[in-house]
Amino acid sequence: MARGMNHVYLVGALARDPELRYTAGGVAVCEVTVAGEDLVIGSDGRERRLPWYHRVSLMGKPAESVAEQYKAGDAVMVEGSLEYRAWETPEGQKRSAVNIKGLRVEGVQRSDELVRDAGGGVRLPNGLNHAVLVGNLTRDPELRYTPGGDAVLGVGLAVNESWKGRDGNWQERTHWLDVTLWRELAEATAQLKKGDPLMVLGRVTNESWTDREGNKRISTKVEATRVEALTRGPSAPGGAVTTPAASRGAYGNAPAAAKAAGSRSSGLDIDEGLHDFPPEEDLPF
Repeated sequence: MARGMNHVYLVGALARDPELRYTAGGVAVCEVTVAGEDLVIGSDGRERRLPWYHRVSLMGKPAESVAEQYKAGDAVMVEGSLEYRAWETPEGQKRSAVNIKGLRVEGVQRSDELVRDAGGGVRLPNGLNHAVLVGNLTRDPELRYTPGGDAVLGVGLAVNESWKGRDGNWQERTHWLDVTLWRELAEATAQLKKGDPLMVLGRVTNESWTDREGNKRISTKVEATRVEALTRGPSAPGGAVTTPAASRGAYGNAPAAAKAAGSRSSGLDIDEGLHDFPPEEDLPF
């Protein structure tokens, strides 16, 4: 498996005041909603500003520090990662979610006038919403086309993470992430196979949907703007080998973002479904 890479960078405004709580074990947890706008080019060549709202979780001392230092409307930079978690509810139902784990928050000096949304929150125009991932495809890509003729490809990416635990031993876990690719980028990536290593650059999006029980859920994905197919194993003598998919699809724009499910965020819809937390023992420490 490729050595994992998992980075998220956001520059936006706090849509509302930070929310600080404590677990039963006394660990501080701070939730902030960072909001901004992405500038994308549509299939018609027109520029569109797509609003985004991302929930970021911090734990421990950093959580308390953020809650004390920042308030709604403050412009911030967030460095973090996408974190996959799976758990079982008391009723025996299996649940999973992808969240943004905050590692660092800094204030940003911006003179932009904030945009106020219908839900009473604010967001920062000309924000930054950027993800960088390296992982392995979890299945063979299946290319499909929209009624309008746009190629679209949804792939699963397994991103591994390793760290040294409190006992000094190395531990590993895998984050199962969903990536969406459009048009030429989708067609170029479709020839890859399950297990192939892939580097993805893109924007984090949220997709709302309703489960079989009628509950509203939110799926967090990455909409790719560029991909690089990586080599398996050691590089050949003379340098890295670029696969045809990488040479054909290394550069890409996400022009269909205006139509994508992830562009439908408005107000503070991100709040829906956020109270279904995993058990405390599954929280990172």
